[in-house]
Amino acid sequence: MPDRSKQSKTERDGAQSSKYENALPVNRRALLAGTAGLAVGSVLGNSTATAQSSGTTGTAHFDATTAAGNRLYTVNPTHPGMADISQNPANVPPPLTRTEPATVRLDFETIEIEAHLDTNSTYRFWTFDGKVPGPFHRVRVGDTVEVYLKNNEDSWYAHNIDLHAVNGPGGGASLGAPGPGESYSFRFKALNAGLYVYHCAVAPVALHISNGMYGLILVEPEGGLPPVDREYYVMQGEIYTEERFGSPGLLNESYDKLIDERAEYLVFNGHTGALIDHYPLQAKVGETVRIYFGNGGPNYISSFHVIGEIFDRAYLHGSLETPPLENVQTITVPAGGAAMVEFKCDVPGRYVLVDHALSRAERGLAGYLLVEGDEDPEVFASLDSDPAPEGSSN
Repeated sequence: MPDRSKQSKTERDGAQSSKYENALPVNRRALLAGTAGLAVGSVLGNSTATAQSSGTTGTAHFDATTAAGNRLYTVNPTHPGMADISQNPANVPPPLTRTEPATVRLDFETIEIEAHLDTNSTYRFWTFDGKVPGPFHRVRVGDTVEVYLKNNEDSWYAHNIDLHAVNGPGGGASLGAPGPGESYSFRFKALNAGLYVYHCAVAPVALHISNGMYGLILVEPEGGLPPVDREYYVMQGEIYTEERFGSPGLLNESYDKLIDERAEYLVFNGHTGALIDHYPLQAKVGETVRIYFGNGGPNYISSFHVIGEIFDRAYLHGSLETPPLENVQTITVPAGGAAMVEFKCDVPGRYVLVDHALSRAERGLAGYLLVEGDEDPEVFASLDSDPAPEGSSN
């Protein structure tokens, strides 16, 4: 494989649309049976991720002190020392307590980094602050927000930022596109409360997004949001590689597949297994969970669903001042869109986060919510037998 760090920008740009002719075939049966593909069959059944629990079968009474929330990522045994770009979904700033607008500074650094993608593969991600998605930022409606963006000197390409929370040309992206080692900054007034996506907007924009350059910014309404027990940050993304899904080694982006909308990998928080083997969401029975969910795209609509849960409240399209829908099973989130959902955990166990276009789980799109606590057989329980109704001849 050529050393692309020594290539000219023109050569690298031309290589983006090249074809990979020796992609390895993938055995679908093997993917369904293993953790590499994170298929529906594996995420719904027993998997190595249950080792994070205390060993209770079926109810996942996990020990929070030994759960995978902050342990070293080990799902990629062939590259144990490789960097990891997955964003911890618990990295949500606390609710704002001030009641007046303020001037807030947000700092971003765009970093291109080779890191884990799948069990036996790596990928050169383009990131904000070295994580996918980028950092979750929280401001208040009426705030003056100062944005400072630095492009790391080791980058190969120019980068900038388009915040959907901005009222202004390009969401801030029209004001600059710093090359490696360069910076730019701008200021905007947060006029509208809501949950908004941000992303890089250097052409080709879709390539920068698919390589990992997206995140969320929350503009809290006056009075803030209702309190909950736990808040999590989850984003869906697409990765387009020249090599087929499941191929080993360092994989390369495919511009042809990107414009044809043929993603090889679909992921939550950066890479396959990020919310299963690395950062599963955690809660206790009786707690209310809030998920800030975004769809980085750049192409697919998401049908976000938590198997075995019902969203008590769903704030669609990131609108926080519109009354939420209640008792919602699945939400639709467009590429470049966001939503906020809340639900109370009633039953202990392991719940699976998916896009309900379920074939996408076979390409890495799945996560876990692990709920510990006491069972309530009046809410959910197994029947030991299924006797025939009285008077039945069967």
